[in-house]
Amino acid sequence: MALNQTEKTSASRFEVIKALEGFVGEQIDSLLKPVNESWQPSDFLPDLHAADWSEQLELLRRRAAALPDELLVVLVGDMVTEEALPTYQTWLNRLEGVTDQTGDSDAAWARWGRGWTAEENRHGDLLNRYLYLTGRVDMRAVEVTVQHLIGRGFDPQTENDPYLGFIYTSFQERATKISHRNVAKLALRAGEEKLHEICGLIAGDEARHEKAYKLFMSKIFEMDPAEAIRAFATMMKRKIVMPAVLMRDATEENLFVKFSGIAQRTGIYTVRDYASIVDNLVKEWHIPDLKGLSDLAAKAQDYLCTLASRYETLAERVTVAAPGRFSWIYGREVA
Repeated sequence: MALNQTEKTSASRFEVIKALEGFVGEQIDSLLKPVNESWQPSDFLPDLHAADWSEQLELLRRRAAALPDELLVVLVGDMVTEEALPTYQTWLNRLEGVTDQTGDSDAAWARWGRGWTAEENRHGDLLNRYLYLTGRVDMRAVEVTVQHLIGRGFDPQTENDPYLGFIYTSFQERATKISHRNVAKLALRAGEEKLHEICGLIAGDEARHEKAYKLFMSKIFEMDPAEAIRAFATMMKRKIVMPAVLMRDATEENLFVKFSGIAQRTGIYTVRDYASIVDNLVKEWHIPDLKGLSDLAAKAQDYLCTLASRYETLAERVTVAAPGRFSWIYGREVA
């Protein structure tokens, strides 16, 4: 039976991904850090086995007392996003050609997926423990939010297409890096040097992961430019859905809207950042310079080359979120 156009496209992209397996295998050691050389959450938290554990804990709580509520809200939202990692690993493992066939496969794509997950897993662990020790956050409300988010899942609108998937992760890893770096800056401004260090380390991981996914897509652009650019345009038209878009707590169904409003208001992650990421990816993959494209691919090229400027214009019209109450901080209103 003859394949339809969608099936032909899927088969073609699958073959490109499989052809990249050797390249990924060569790059893994530079894109992932050896476990024994990696930081771990306990490196940055009070050592409860030490003789002076109570003094260490008191110092953390004293520093954290200076953090404004709006920064705490964004930090919790970022932590909740990181804690939904099981959903993200499941999604990554569904991408055609990237699947870990056995659960412990030695294939390069499978090793990348597990290695990426293992590095990401530390982020939620560290932020969760830090927030718990501060005593400033209602951890039960946070835990309810995490359980809801994992239970509800998320649909990044990538189907099982590895091209769409790697465009999504290239964008999302950069967005996460920006958010953590900006939280780090605001923490330092508030005098919390340890949180500044923590968020800086997490941002460093996200930067490495961003580099990896952008590299994968760069190779795809070399091998299959017409389909790669069409996939890029498709993903941008669908818009990048943030991983925590379905988060809620015990009572608030659209909690993400409130959380993202605070992130916008504090400048931690904004529409202008979204525009800058689009611009970065267009430049990274040399979209304006691609030649010999089909009509459909050329239309995608035209669309992508002006997209960042359109989001910049939109950013000028975005209104700042009104104050709201958050269960995460015991129902206090973010002023």
